[in-house]
Amino acid sequence: MQRRIITPGPLHDGNGRLVETGYATELIKTYDRSRICTGRSRIKEWDYYAVCCDRFALALTIDHNGYMTMDSISLMDFERKSQITKSAMNLPIFAPRNLPSSSKNGSIRVTGKGYMLSFENDGISRRLTGFMNKFSGEDTIVFDLMLTDEPKESMVIVTPYKDHPEAFYYNQKINCMRVEGTITLGGREYKCDPADTFAVLDWGRGVWTYDNTWYWGSVSGLAEGKPFGFNLGYGFGDTSAASENVLVYEGKIHKLEQVQFEIPVKDGKEDYLSPWTIKDSEGRLELTFEPIMDRCMKTDLLVICSDQHQVFGRFSGKAVLDDGRELKIENLTGFAEKVRNKW
Repeated sequence: MQRRIITPGPLHDGNGRLVETGYATELIKTYDRSRICTGRSRIKEWDYYAVCCDRFALALTIDHNGYMTMDSISLMDFERKSQITKSAMNLPIFAPRNLPSSSKNGSIRVTGKGYMLSFENDGISRRLTGFMNKFSGEDTIVFDLMLTDEPKESMVIVTPYKDHPEAFYYNQKINCMRVEGTITLGGREYKCDPADTFAVLDWGRGVWTYDNTWYWGSVSGLAEGKPFGFNLGYGFGDTSAASENVLVYEGKIHKLEQVQFEIPVKDGKEDYLSPWTIKDSEGRLELTFEPIMDRCMKTDLLVICSDQHQVFGRFSGKAVLDDGRELKIENLTGFAEKVRNKW
């Protein structure tokens, strides 16, 4: 069953409990930090953009997870098979954040030693700008990107946690935004052409339990000449009301039930760089995922631990829309990931 939320109103009631759980096709519930019935140190908020084409990808994060802030830039060059990630982490007292309470409009700009990130949103278009000194050796990365053509519908989900009434995840994934602009690193320029470069926004607000593992896959591009994307995910929270699995075709959401990522195993360990298969529970999605590179990061600070594998690659296969039409997916560049966080 997929319970759709259609009634506008606050996300939480006066006692700090979720009013409704399920999925929506727009940010229909109003997020208000003051209604959350737990300490601010447990609230997690982030804006994450991934810009991708066949040649490269850029990932940008502004994050406030309650007791720590993180600003991050990642550049993946698929032709050179190179990847660089640099992050700045701080205590909130030294790096305050005021992330927008809605994805519909509102901007955030952060600065630190040798870097700046700015996500501007006037409700019509989005502009991502920034730089980071010594991103690669002595070379500085600089980017200025304009995101347009935001689809009318997107994946929105309100996820509760069993036995933890204070915990929740309010999440929106906006696929298929076209990107124009440039990224420069040293003397190398990466040109974003809106004809073949797309972005996804992962807008997340919530109170999480301590130990979580999730799977997430995302593509934005063209299928049979039309804007097409998908958001696939599972692994944490109580998803009995709805999953976050959707196809996006020409700006409209087509809802899927459950999905499964089949990651190959070699010598008793997951082999992230061998081909994966991804299927849904109704026979509407059959994908082969051919990895290009694994953006892996592992952190172990005893209390705070993270094991991340964001694998970029190309998807091929079939996807069936709500009306039964079958789309052929051919070498669409995106990513699939498995992440475990203790935070």
